[in-house]
Amino acid sequence: MGVNEPESVRERYARRDKHDARYSLLTPAALLALQERQRAMMALFARLGHTDLSALRLLEVGCGTGSNLVECLHMGFMPENLSGIELLPERFEVARARLPEAVNLLQGDAVNLLQGDAVAPAAGSLDIVLQATVFSSLLDDAFQQRLADVMWRSLKPGGGVLWYDFTMDNPRNRDVRGVPMKRVRQLFPQGRIESRRITLAPPIARAVSRVHPALYTLFNTLPVLRTHVLCWIAKD
Repeated sequence: MGVNEPESVRERYARRDKHDARYSLLTPAALLALQERQRAMMALFARLGHTDLSALRLLEVGCGTGSNLVECLHMGFMPENLSGIELLPERFEVARARLPEAVNLLQGDAVNLLQGDAVAPAAGSLDIVLQATVFSSLLDDAFQQRLADVMWRSLKPGGGVLWYDFTMDNPRNRDVRGVPMKRVRQLFPQGRIESRRITLAPPIARAVSRVHPALYTLFNTLPVLRTHVLCWIAKD
């Protein structure tokens, strides 16, 4: 019998500290990393020629408690053009409570939901499919590929996958694994990929930001200390 990766994800998340202060935006390192990612995303949209985000249709796979979709609203996306899928019921309920009703949220396995066109009225209808640190939480290669395939199928030509994830393993956390660029290319072999390395390694970010928040920017000038990539995987 094969691995049931969605069930394994539920078990791994159940072991996590749901109130880990390291990820609170009241922590300078977390806030600085978020702001860096926001700037990188807006610069990416500008390079792609998007001067108005209100007409773009975006789906987030693994939307968690809705934080990224809230960011999208601030960036200029319209609620009726936003969708999210979340596997874990308790995280889904938080997202549903904090987002406008016009945002289409579904709870369940994204592979099954997208195969049934539950989010998109038809295959190839989305401008952007967003994933942020989802694939690093998936330890089964075959499931990773199935999810990548349905994400790709959901995009229309000219759209793309907006990818944010870390590239290196965390030796202190066996419930996650890094997704190097080689693997990203394997997952989306038809995609035209542009990537940018961002995000100061969290342990370093937390240490230096406690001394002074400005040290985040100073240390982040060294590419070798950045642990994540922001990718645009274009579907031509």
